[in-house]
Amino acid sequence: MEKAEIVGEAVKLAKGGMSAAQVGAVLRDTYGIPSVRAVTGDRMSKLLQENGVKPDLPEDLQALLKRVVHLQRHLKTHKKDLSNHRGLNLMEARIRRLARYYRQRKMLPENWSYTAATAVLQVE
Repeated sequence: MEKAEIVGEAVKLAKGGMSAAQVGAVLRDTYGIPSVRAVTGDRMSKLLQENGVKPDLPEDLQALLKRVVHLQRHLKTHKKDLSNHRGLNLMEARIRRLARYYRQRKMLPENWSYTAATAVLQVE
């Protein structure tokens, strides 16, 4: 496939709701493209951003928020699960550190901050 065909297919898949990693996996498995970066010279996320398919949140932050929401639901029914409560605290600290990193690099708005309520809203 040519560079333009790969970019077009990637944009089409991303507009369908897939993340950059999922798009890369589909291109690898379906079209036999082992590395989009090797063919196009740019990373998948940069290609998607140039074509106007930028996600609201970075992919790793979105995954952490999803895990936190799952743990919050678990802890509502299992209030004495202290090991998972500690895991939730550690994950929330990781989210705050990652958010600070992305705010410094202007990938998140300056006023974005993590709260348990906003995590539920941004995941669903």
